[in-house]
Amino acid sequence: MSNEDRLTASGLVLPTPAIPIANYVPAVRCGSLLIISGQLAFAADGKLHPEHKGKLGLDVSDEAGFAAARLCGLNVLAQARIFLGSLNKIVRCIRLGGFINSSPDYERHAAIMNGASDLMVEILGDAGCHARTTIGVAQLPLSSAVEVEAMFEVH
Repeated sequence: MSNEDRLTASGLVLPTPAIPIANYVPAVRCGSLLIISGQLAFAADGKLHPEHKGKLGLDVSDEAGFAAARLCGLNVLAQARIFLGSLNKIVRCIRLGGFINSSPDYERHAAIMNGASDLMVEILGDAGCHARTTIGVAQLPLSSAVEVEAMFEVH
């Protein structure tokens, strides 16, 4: 099954990709690598919903954080599709980087980041398995609870 077929079968719809809010581009290709800039948990309406704003361990639940990471993953895929024209040009998800806006004593970063990681496997199949870094941070743009960046092998 192709990546586009898996996306359709999942019932998920990719949001309209966000326009950069600073001096950067959403994606860069270098040879067979596609690097996607960090994506926030923007919903289909282009907004961060209140449950996806704030800090894990304080005012954002683990369930909302997981959902926010999944939304970040959808936005990553949306940027990849716009850049490539089709998700079928993705050969493999090489790496995800996750940034979790969290309280200093929060320890469940990895479980939150699984929202994005699980999505990559759901849409890309075995090629969605990737290396990953997940870190807690003091703050993210627009008070987003999560931000996710990605690197793909493409053809």
